[in-house]
Amino acid sequence: MSDVHVAVLAFEGVSLFHLSVPGLVFGADDDLSGFPRYNLSYCTLTPGPITSDQGMVIQVPDGLEAMEKADIIIIPAWSDAELPAPVELAAALQQANAQGKLIVGLCLGAFVLGDAGLLDGKETTTHWAAREVFARRFPQAVFRPDVLYVADDNIITSAGTVAAIDCCLHLVRQRHGSEVANHTARLLVTPPHRQGGQAQYIERPVQQLPGDNRLPGLLEWARANLSEPLSLDTLADVANMSRRTFTRRFRDMTGTTVTQWLNTERVARAQQLLETTDLSIERITAEVGFGTALSLRQQFATQLGTSPSHYRRTFRDSAPEGATLIAPAPFKPTVRAPG
Repeated sequence: MSDVHVAVLAFEGVSLFHLSVPGLVFGADDDLSGFPRYNLSYCTLTPGPITSDQGMVIQVPDGLEAMEKADIIIIPAWSDAELPAPVELAAALQQANAQGKLIVGLCLGAFVLGDAGLLDGKETTTHWAAREVFARRFPQAVFRPDVLYVADDNIITSAGTVAAIDCCLHLVRQRHGSEVANHTARLLVTPPHRQGGQAQYIERPVQQLPGDNRLPGLLEWARANLSEPLSLDTLADVANMSRRTFTRRFRDMTGTTVTQWLNTERVARAQQLLETTDLSIERITAEVGFGTALSLRQQFATQLGTSPSHYRRTFRDSAPEGATLIAPAPFKPTVRAPG
């Protein structure tokens, strides 16, 4: 398998965090067990020193020609949402787009893709704080201001800051499956991979009682009991909250509803089982808590745009030679409150 070449743009005032995210995610696991490795290069309009947003001077060796050799091109958060991208950069991205290369705009990096005309008619997102500017500057884009990241054909854009990690983990997951993506997340000591449709964490006042840490424990408990019928009332009872209070605090913490969160977690668990076990679709349906195989297929179609069977074939075919699939012991659910 050939390596995957990734070109990351650097520029004056670039976010040091966003510049480092691709290297952190794609280089987190030195042993991808036979999968293609990622080779990263950094490029800029004029090779030489640039100064990051933190005042650090960085020597960038390559010019925009690095994009010609890349399979994936990543644009970190642009320094100013009102500052148009240079003509030379826009032209390089247009050429890459014509060649069908995967182009990623992290946070305000989506503005650069918009300046290159790559977002017309495409679903896209950016940091929620810049949504009004984005909507004004790129009216032809199908703007989705409430998601973590969104992929439309060969164009991927993400929301702000930490959503850049989720976006890059999404790329790992596409190529290597949920096991590798979740393993990478654990190496980075970051929460398990979040689906792109999860809401951004828009600033809002959240009243929290001192020492009230019930919800984080509840989420872990729910993940361990996905096979159970975890209704809103059940979770509220386990959290020892009223239905109304629990609903409000759950949305404040996760940015989504209980039903949406459970569907996302159940699909993620199903992906893991499809990749790593020989369990039947019907058994997996029961293990993850979907009532019927039809519900499982519908959620796969909605969240991943594929079917469970096709997903399994995809990652069976891409698994390294010699990989083994292990069937877990029969699942015996235990419903108890998080402690």
